[in-house]
Amino acid sequence: MNNDATSDDRSFIELRNLCVSFGSQTVLRDINLQVAKGETIAIIGESGCGKTVLMKTIIRLILPSTGEVFFDGQNLAKTNEKELTLQRMRFGFVFQAAALFDSMTIFQNVAFPLTQHRLQDKSEIKDLVLKRISQVGLPESVLDKKPAELSGGMRKRVGLARALAMEPEVILYDEPTTGLDPIMSDVINELILRTRAQQPVTSIVVTHDMRTARKVADRVVMLYPFSRLKGKENQIIFDGPPRAIDNAKDHRVTEFVNGEASSRLEEMAIAD
Repeated sequence: MNNDATSDDRSFIELRNLCVSFGSQTVLRDINLQVAKGETIAIIGESGCGKTVLMKTIIRLILPSTGEVFFDGQNLAKTNEKELTLQRMRFGFVFQAAALFDSMTIFQNVAFPLTQHRLQDKSEIKDLVLKRISQVGLPESVLDKKPAELSGGMRKRVGLARALAMEPEVILYDEPTTGLDPIMSDVINELILRTRAQQPVTSIVVTHDMRTARKVADRVVMLYPFSRLKGKENQIIFDGPPRAIDNAKDHRVTEFVNGEASSRLEEMAIAD
């Protein structure tokens, strides 16, 4: 039997029985997740539950210990380096701290994926950079500046502009609002929504920020730390629309959403 998904029933992104371990430490176990084309999902959960590891495994920056990752019907474990590079060009990645190149200007940072892949000439690259900078609400005057000259919110927006440079089909956001004040956090949320409205894109947003999850996501998936699971308990403890999360039956979900630490404090007391 061929394990590859068929063109009739496939999800755009699918994880099948995904496990990731680093030595003796298991981070993800038996993760099964499907993401439809054009869908925006938020991955939530406390620190150390494997959210970022999950996202990096989707594009094979981290190799699964067992299990499979499918993208657009293709099993990524069966791709060679050239094929994998082509698949990764369909992704945009917005890093937690923007991850801009300090020695480069903002123009060079946004143009970086275009120049690396040599897909356009210089005039086309300039036009695309100007378009992306405008798309994230930044003035042209920032283009000659270095990242250190910009505020944290502006650097986040430059990171999004760079992620959009190749017109990706999928955007992966790693904690896009971390370290920002409430107003700038909402600016980033609005940009995520605007990006989806302006071009067809599938989005996966890793976040601790419930305002972000509620505002931008069609669906919320919550992971629980493997080390605190009981027996064969599923590591995904919630998977549903944002409106349903407040009434989740699992108390661990509502405690996380409401920022309640009572059960966690009890666990820590027992451990002591």
